[in-house]
Amino acid sequence: MRRISTLITTIALTISAWGQTWEREEVGFDTIQSRARDLANKPYSPPNPEGVAAWMKELTYDQYQDIRFNPNQALWAADSLPFRAMFFHPGYQYKDPVILNEFTSTHQQQIRMAEAYFNYGPQVKKRGDLPADGGFSGFRLHAQVNKPELFDELISFQGSSYWRALGKNQRYGISSRGIAVNTGIEGTTEEFPGFREFWLRKPDPKDTSARFYALLDGPSYAGAYAFTVSPGNDTIVDVKAVLFTRNVVQRVGIAPMSSMFWFGENSRRRFDDFRPEVHDSDGLSIRMGTGERIWRPLSNDSGKLELTIFKMNKCDGFGLLQRDRRFSAYEDNEAAYHQRPALWIEPTSDWGSGRVLLLELPTAKESDENVVAMWEPEKIPQPGDRIEFSYRQHWTTDKDPSEAGGYVVATRTGVHDGQSELRTMVVEFAGTNLSKDSEIPITAHIEAVGTNAEKIKIQAITVQTMPEERWRVSFQIAPAAEGGKLSEAGTVELRGCLKRGENFLTETWVQRVTP
Repeated sequence: MRRISTLITTIALTISAWGQTWEREEVGFDTIQSRARDLANKPYSPPNPEGVAAWMKELTYDQYQDIRFNPNQALWAADSLPFRAMFFHPGYQYKDPVILNEFTSTHQQQIRMAEAYFNYGPQVKKRGDLPADGGFSGFRLHAQVNKPELFDELISFQGSSYWRALGKNQRYGISSRGIAVNTGIEGTTEEFPGFREFWLRKPDPKDTSARFYALLDGPSYAGAYAFTVSPGNDTIVDVKAVLFTRNVVQRVGIAPMSSMFWFGENSRRRFDDFRPEVHDSDGLSIRMGTGERIWRPLSNDSGKLELTIFKMNKCDGFGLLQRDRRFSAYEDNEAAYHQRPALWIEPTSDWGSGRVLLLELPTAKESDENVVAMWEPEKIPQPGDRIEFSYRQHWTTDKDPSEAGGYVVATRTGVHDGQSELRTMVVEFAGTNLSKDSEIPITAHIEAVGTNAEKIKIQAITVQTMPEERWRVSFQIAPAAEGGKLSEAGTVELRGCLKRGENFLTETWVQRVTP
């Protein structure tokens, strides 16, 4: 070992059998931001294809699943620190190398790929050498989330700019990503910028949060990201990002998330499955700057891409939520959909005016992430523009993170025999605002809006109390014209809420219905 005083830029302190060395360098957000700016000022260069060996790219799904990280080699495990890092092997569909670094307040080192990190199962019978300077395909952090003696998965980064996180007693479901580019634009190829390099800060013994940086690059954007991850009943992820624009795009999505909705209690399109519902999320929740709360149930009924837009001058929060937490709603021990987290976003900087977008893609299987939600700024950045934003993620099981006080818990619909021109809608509400100790009755406000609103009429509105402290609103949709047909009305947007006198008690239920 050399003496530190003899070094100018590098300290040859070998920390492992694989030759990793510390370099004297301060790592900070400004440093990563400078690198992103330099990238954006150059033509886009895809990741080095030689960074992942040919034999890794040829791995099948089963072979890739037979490669597991050796937990004894977890970064920081030997130091008894509050967080541990484990790495994902490259290969199969993860063919872009990702560089991982560890840093302290004064030094950094690259974490180099080594076979000793992994246990190769019997299905991986033939494998070649590792690239001399190859990367990983991502990493995951572990922390004592559920029990003091166990280090559970906390957050995982793998593939493009995707990540997922977990709070206490949660199971992986919904995904987040750094940025969405041209998502849902017909005739345009969507871009998937990727996190090319990470810097993981070595935690101190008393740290309650993990911190790290990421460098993003893609054809139209390069950017710097800072993450602070705080585990708990709800895991909180604070995100700060600066992006530099290379090319003109048609759509850019801030704080995008992807989820799965196959079918639920509101579905008219059913599948041959033993379970009552199958979804990672059952609705989009929005807290507008005006104070109004919105709930839009998810759907997979139309068989085509559905785009729903909510314009606003200010967004106080939005997210895809999993509200139904009853096991009986899913009857699935393995998938445990009742334990999938909701993802709620709170802006922590001024996002300006824009809109929340909801895209629902048709799917015939539960393995597809077919739902996307994001914030689209009113002004699309132009080449050379720098944009900065920050937000806080709540990976939560809270049914009402928008703090509406009264919220939708179920949406149901159907047509009775002999009443083919009457569609019944049932919406159920719950929440602290709906107490029964008042002489003023609770009433429902239901309306149709949009271009086809005049073609239908809403009738037979009733409000009933239900078990489990729920309130049920039932009503019928009928043709506006005498002797008319519902099928001729087209798609109608319905909106509803509960009131006590002139006071609104609940969020606004918004549903697009094709009678």
